[in-house]
Amino acid sequence: MFPAELGASWTALALIAVSTVGAYVAMIVFSRITGLRSFAQMTNFDVAATVMFGSIAATTAVTRTTPLLQGAVALAVLFTVQALIARWRLARRVESAVDNAPLLLMSGSTVLEENLTTARMTDGDLRSKLRLAGVTRTADVRAVVLETTGTVSVLTREPDGPPIDLDLFAGVRGHEQLIADESRRR
Repeated sequence: MFPAELGASWTALALIAVSTVGAYVAMIVFSRITGLRSFAQMTNFDVAATVMFGSIAATTAVTRTTPLLQGAVALAVLFTVQALIARWRLARRVESAVDNAPLLLMSGSTVLEENLTTARMTDGDLRSKLRLAGVTRTADVRAVVLETTGTVSVLTREPDGPPIDLDLFAGVRGHEQLIADESRRR
């Protein structure tokens, strides 16, 4: 009687329990088949896929309009598409279509305002990322990069330390500024 007072029947609750367990098991099985990258938030595509996994699993678990078998098939299709795109990303054209290129936000202590605007970040956002990285002086910064995942990498070194390995910045938009700045430092 208690579930009926809250708008559900024991049968509906049992169906939700079975569907939830089934969706969970399906996600585990498919993620084991496709590998660890299934839930890694490495690119915009991976974030979108992760949100879709959750949405499909939730819809399958709590709605009567999506039976367990349909939810499992939807999860299988999404895992397959994600695995195929992960494999196709090895080709440069597909990678550039799916992923954002990393973006240089600071070269040394110089903030690249145009790139900051492109990244839709404020000076305050950047300062926050520097503080989170433990930077106490902008003079210690050698480079700040907005990565394809949306995370911000802050690279520092001692002023008289070895130069940055510029090969790490291949494919980073704006890396030319860093190359020019590093050349002047040498």
